[in-house]
Amino acid sequence: MKNNKNLGTWLNEMSLTHPLVIAGPCSAESEEQVLKVAHQLKNTDATVLRAGIWKPRTRPGNFEGVGEIGLKWLKRAKDETGLLTATEVANPRHVELALKNDIDLLWIGARSTVSPFIVQEIAEALKGTDKIVLVKNPVNPDLALWLGAVERLHTSNIDKLGVIHRGFSTYEKTGYRNNPEWQIPIDLQNQFPDLPLILDPSHIAGRRAIIFDLCQTALDLNFDGLMIETHHDPDNAWSDAKQQITPETLDQLTTDLTIRKEEGDALEYLNKLANLRTQIDIIDHKLTEILGKRMKIADGIGALKKKNNVAILQNKRWNGILSKMILEGKEFDLSEEFILKIYKAIHQESINHQKRLYDE
Repeated sequence: MKNNKNLGTWLNEMSLTHPLVIAGPCSAESEEQVLKVAHQLKNTDATVLRAGIWKPRTRPGNFEGVGEIGLKWLKRAKDETGLLTATEVANPRHVELALKNDIDLLWIGARSTVSPFIVQEIAEALKGTDKIVLVKNPVNPDLALWLGAVERLHTSNIDKLGVIHRGFSTYEKTGYRNNPEWQIPIDLQNQFPDLPLILDPSHIAGRRAIIFDLCQTALDLNFDGLMIETHHDPDNAWSDAKQQITPETLDQLTTDLTIRKEEGDALEYLNKLANLRTQIDIIDHKLTEILGKRMKIADGIGALKKKNNVAILQNKRWNGILSKMILEGKEFDLSEEFILKIYKAIHQESINHQKRLYDE
């Protein structure tokens, strides 16, 4: 896909004075619930009401959505509040029903993005539509797969395109439901700066306490909008209760966020500087996380050495690591002096960890 500047025009056409805010419940549960949330969102920064209609879960037996009837609830909410409406589609039948009920924005979920077969079927069903279509990143960190889904839609003459970053699954336990892996949407943004990029902090967070910080990071990285799961009674929501917030909380959140505007040379410099610093903060966090994991492995090595009465320091192994890292450092334009300082410090911390085990 070429860097098509027309892809982002739909966002400009909305004439927003702030980043796009899409809000609403994870799942449409009843007509009363949908209408109540919609009316509470009417006086916030939200311009699009979202709700999941079809909700296949990882394991069967849980609430899996109300189905087609929920689309009529969204249509009524739109008529009463003026909010645009949005829902996820996962097959051509979903597309047909969503278009029939005049849904304004359709998104393709992470589980669908992973399959080129499913995306192609949806793209053909949507061919030539003037509706807005957003593509969530695939479940696993794969930029090519994400862009491939967008390309399939673009080939079907769908011009109002954008993407949603909802984080990536990982087998490792982290502080997130889905790891942000910010570098992947940053790479996407660098390749296609005119493709609108929306953050879904709810699915990244998995808990409402860290949603604000994720939103602020996204705005500092020049994301174009937010999709935040919002429910009038989050604790009693039928799905994903822990990651939903109230409309009142959403209103306060959008008020407290710092939005950086691009106007004036000095301000442009500050915006770019904030963007780059945010990228460094993200990488620094990752470095600390990786070093922590390395030390846990060092603890395991220390325990094994102690059990077998082996000395902590193994000079041959250490010298081999240094030589290898110096060579690899050159590939990334890192000086030998820098590599030596870094790895000597890492090695010393590793020795300290293992020595503590020996002293126990």
